[in-house]
Amino acid sequence: MDIAVIGGGITGAATAYELARRGVDVLLIDAKDLNTEASGRNAGSLHGMIQHPSFMERGEDWARSFLPALDLLTDSLNLWEGLSDELSVDLEVTRNGGILIGATQGQLDDIARKVAIEQGAGYSSRMLDQSELREMAPWVSPDMPGGEYMPTEGKANPLVAAPSFARAAERHGARFALGEPVRSITRMNDGYELEAGSTAIRARSIVLAAGDGMNAIGRMLNLDIPVTSEAVQVSATEPVKPLVKHLVYNAGDKLTLKQAHTGALLIGGGWPARRNSAGEWVVNPDSLRDNLRVAMKVAPAIANANVVRTWAGIGNATPDLLPILGEYESAPGVFVGIYPHMGFTAGPLMGRMLADLATRTAVNRNLQPFSPGRFGSR
Repeated sequence: MDIAVIGGGITGAATAYELARRGVDVLLIDAKDLNTEASGRNAGSLHGMIQHPSFMERGEDWARSFLPALDLLTDSLNLWEGLSDELSVDLEVTRNGGILIGATQGQLDDIARKVAIEQGAGYSSRMLDQSELREMAPWVSPDMPGGEYMPTEGKANPLVAAPSFARAAERHGARFALGEPVRSITRMNDGYELEAGSTAIRARSIVLAAGDGMNAIGRMLNLDIPVTSEAVQVSATEPVKPLVKHLVYNAGDKLTLKQAHTGALLIGGGWPARRNSAGEWVVNPDSLRDNLRVAMKVAPAIANANVVRTWAGIGNATPDLLPILGEYESAPGVFVGIYPHMGFTAGPLMGRMLADLATRTAVNRNLQPFSPGRFGSR
């Protein structure tokens, strides 16, 4: 085929869709199945602000360097608005905005520094005082003195998104090799030969969107792709009456909180999972307890909701927390695409840009900040 896409999450599926609808002969490969890793195990947050924990860890200079990546999120959020109609599936996209809650004056001062950077770049985030926070989210503890509001944020259903892209890609002629782990990649005069399971595949170009598998796939091409992985967990409650309209964060202990269309409250924030004796990622009860403690401190109104499910998923990162997006000079025709931590939000735009790159179509933005070569390569 023309192009082989490795990775069955939202970025890989969106890439296959964009290529197939342009008439490209494309094959989507995944060692397992569609949507089995980060894209299907996250809580469906649609992010549009500089993430506060990263800001606190890395500082204002890093936050300014992150602004080109924030622009990607913003443009991808705009794509999410029309995706349900485009893919003929209800992706449960809701964009009521996000609220970052501060519990102390010191936290509010830190939030204000971040908001100043966002506003300086043209974003419409703003500070909330206590009365504005209570008016917007009356279920928040009265002990919380304020926070930040970012109107672009929201949520979607992560169980539906990537498979919907894949089905749409199939309607346009894309093919699939699922449950076929890539075992080797050999460079040929006119492209690449891949061994995936028992199948030999010849492709002119390769798109790497393998997330947690990026390192192993990169080594097959003698590429050092600096992607790290960590397992975090998310919990869902029983359905409750409509309560939480926004994507909610906490500026102190880690928390994300939102409410799905089913009524379930989704509680996360990056608390770590653990490995069992077999080396598998499983739920960490200590993290679960601490995550729920923080959620009830911020939102006492949710305390009586029963948690019915908690699961672990893999999150990916890069050294500078910027995306890696582009072609490797040492491996012509190999394109890599990964957006750290917020790949679900960025997935639709990442797919479109990877399709542009792989078909040598002009990308109307500066991709230099995301170049794979910024880390060096073998």
